[in-house]
Amino acid sequence: MPEFFENNEMEERVILVGVSSQDGDDTEDSLDELEELVKTAGAVTVGRVIQNRQTIHPGLYIGSGKVEELLDEIAWTNATGIVCDDELSPAQLRNLSDTLNVKVMDRTLIILDIFAARASTSEGKIQVELAQLRYRMSRLSGIGKSMSRLGGGIGTRGPGEKKLEVDRRLIASRISQLKRELEEVKRHREVNRVARQRNHVPVAAIVGYTNAGKSTLLNALTGAGILAEDKLFATLDPTTRMLELPGSQKLLLTDTVGFIRKLPHHLIEAFKSTLEEAKYADMILHVVDASNPQMDEHMQVVYDTLRQLGVSDKKMITLFNKQDLCTDKEQLRDFQADHVLQISAKNGQGLEELKELLADVLREGQIYIERLVPYDQAGSIARIRKYGQVVQEEFLAEGISVKAYVPMEVYSQI
Repeated sequence: MPEFFENNEMEERVILVGVSSQDGDDTEDSLDELEELVKTAGAVTVGRVIQNRQTIHPGLYIGSGKVEELLDEIAWTNATGIVCDDELSPAQLRNLSDTLNVKVMDRTLIILDIFAARASTSEGKIQVELAQLRYRMSRLSGIGKSMSRLGGGIGTRGPGEKKLEVDRRLIASRISQLKRELEEVKRHREVNRVARQRNHVPVAAIVGYTNAGKSTLLNALTGAGILAEDKLFATLDPTTRMLELPGSQKLLLTDTVGFIRKLPHHLIEAFKSTLEEAKYADMILHVVDASNPQMDEHMQVVYDTLRQLGVSDKKMITLFNKQDLCTDKEQLRDFQADHVLQISAKNGQGLEELKELLADVLREGQIYIERLVPYDQAGSIARIRKYGQVVQEEFLAEGISVKAYVPMEVYSQI
């Protein structure tokens, strides 16, 4: 077990640094989001530096002239560090640290730091530590120099940082141990998944951009009691709750970690077992913050991430959330979705319609039956009630007359 040093919490003043490769790109929006990430991590943004150049500088991220400008900005604002909007290579991290003489961080490190602060379950902590160690493994000298300047602060939560002499072999050993623990968690998750399939309970995965209102929706529908804050990545660990639908149908809802642009590949890899809940779900509820001007870009990020995870051929229901904050009540569309609804999870608008829609979608994959079941075969009726949707039930002298929709797997058993 490697020895890690604890880092003291401290508020930091940082300058955001971005590269704009062409006119009209989303660099400003991306920096707005980075500022929110930095705020969530506990730092204060005191300035921005954007360079217009065709490609990112291989050695310094930004050009040498812009680095001089950044030095002046650091002195003027009394900044304690910088945060670059893209993941830095080990060389870029090392060169910027040597040149600027302040802590140098990137978007990936900030996101990992937030995840470390948010993880509450053992699985979440394992996944975050694994992602952090993989990220730091290739950047030991650069990170060591950067972190030793200030001794702590944002970007240093989780497993911590062991000065400049971090033993690469110890980290490699720790990574191997975490991967074994994660495999055990994955097996346990697979057992639960198989049990759900055996019980014929359909599953809907709630996905969406971070802070779109996924946890608020799950709370509103099921009373789950999950922390729902107006912060990026307020919820990290997945939660599953049962939802009762019209017609006595049941549906398991699983809340997943939020997506974000430039989501670090270390995190996608480490959180694959959690994110794959969407892959094995029967349908996807895509929650969109309709009040956000970047709504379309956020939706595209979600679809790109789902494709990266191999999620395809699923019923997709897009929920344009936060209608209570929308001044423009235009009809919103998503051509990649099977169904679209406009809702407000906060005040309940559209939630009854959502339940009806979910019941209808489940019914589409079921078989309609009309049966007269003898009383000595009443077990079949119990199975229909448990797994299907009873439309009509009547007790007659010769047995129970039932009209219902049942899943394909149950149909063969009645």
